[in-house]
Amino acid sequence: MAFSPQALLKIARQVAEKQKGADIEVLEIGKLSIIADYFLICSGKSTIHVKGIAREIIAEIEKATGLIPRAEGLREGRWVLLDYGGLVVHIFIDEERKFYNLERLWRDAPRSGCAQI
Repeated sequence: MAFSPQALLKIARQVAEKQKGADIEVLEIGKLSIIADYFLICSGKSTIHVKGIAREIIAEIEKATGLIPRAEGLREGRWVLLDYGGLVVHIFIDEERKFYNLERLWRDAPRSGCAQI
């Protein structure tokens, strides 16, 4: 069974909110790139917080869909990337988020607030 990127995004966003992820932002990149349809970006207060958000997103999406992402950065917890195909989740500690500034890099992508998805 295939799951839409929007369905995965909804789960990931809810988990990020529940885990107190900060500055949650959704970028709709599908019309700009073949990488994915959506980026969900959020911040954690520490590497432990970042890892916790990531692990909970992985667990909840797996429970709901059976999908396991390609994951990078879980060991370090400074920038965790979870790739679900149509959805890529980026969870940063603040310093890394400011340094890489994906929102600026993808500034042409429409943004969605949490309430709109």
